[in-house]
Amino acid sequence: MADERHIPITSEEIAHSFDEPPAPVDLSVYAPEDWFVFVVFWVMAGAVFLQFFTRYVLNNSFAWTEEIAIYCLVVTVFVGSVMCVRLYRHIQVDFIYRLLPARAARVLATVADVINVSFFAYAAYLVWRYSSIISTERMVTVDLPKSIVFYSVLAGFALMALRAAHLAVVHWRQGHSVLERPEGTEPAES
Repeated sequence: MADERHIPITSEEIAHSFDEPPAPVDLSVYAPEDWFVFVVFWVMAGAVFLQFFTRYVLNNSFAWTEEIAIYCLVVTVFVGSVMCVRLYRHIQVDFIYRLLPARAARVLATVADVINVSFFAYAAYLVWRYSSIISTERMVTVDLPKSIVFYSVLAGFALMALRAAHLAVVHWRQGHSVLERPEGTEPAES
């Protein structure tokens, strides 16, 4: 075990260590859909807190808070996934790209980009079809159409398709993707 040397420091020196100006905050990395998800997330948190408070403190819960929290979670997941697509942060397996020659890795990465865009576009189409089928259904405890939630999911998938298409173009232009060169590729700016 190595000897640790502790340098004596006074309380005044500790207090002055906080005198540094705070680092500048850069909000430019966030897109409009990120702020929308931020608001929906806090609405969900408020609904969950209200549900907890009314159920366990007042012993008389509001039934609608659970339904609102569930639908807010659905919106948060699907619209929040747009940020993961934009920043290329979804789960990916890049091990095989290290084993392939550069040309084969490039082709495989392009195929992966095409599959991503196709999947998101097809999912958007399916959600649009489903939303049109249930357009007259209402929520159970709140008198609102369920289609509000599903149109939010549709918007999420459509935005994911657009962001994935943008990333595919960026990868094509720069000649590589994060899958091929994970150490030196920054996510595309929108």
